[in-house]
Amino acid sequence: MLPVQADKEWDLIRPERQSSASRARAGILRVTLLFGLVAVALALIVTPMLEQRIRPQIGQLRFDGLDYTATGSIRRNVGYTVRRSVLQGSPQSVCIIRDNGLRSGAC
Repeated sequence: MLPVQADKEWDLIRPERQSSASRARAGILRVTLLFGLVAVALALIVTPMLEQRIRPQIGQLRFDGLDYTATGSIRRNVGYTVRRSVLQGSPQSVCIIRDNGLRSGAC
């Protein structure tokens, strides 16, 4: 009678063994997590290495012909138009036209 009692207690402590399908799902999950961890680790390691190699090449590029625009803020009730023209004498010439028609700058 004692061995039967011990088997019942063991079943209470440890449930029945998993089926082969649930073990396969757990294995697939482990493999997926492993590959995800490897991808994240590579991204964290390779990205700084590539950045160090590419940055000097970017510094050598020339950005001629780009229009470097600066932005700012104005009061709400004030409106104006900024005009730049290729026909003006200097590329830095700016014409500012206010709401009331007052012009300033190189107009």
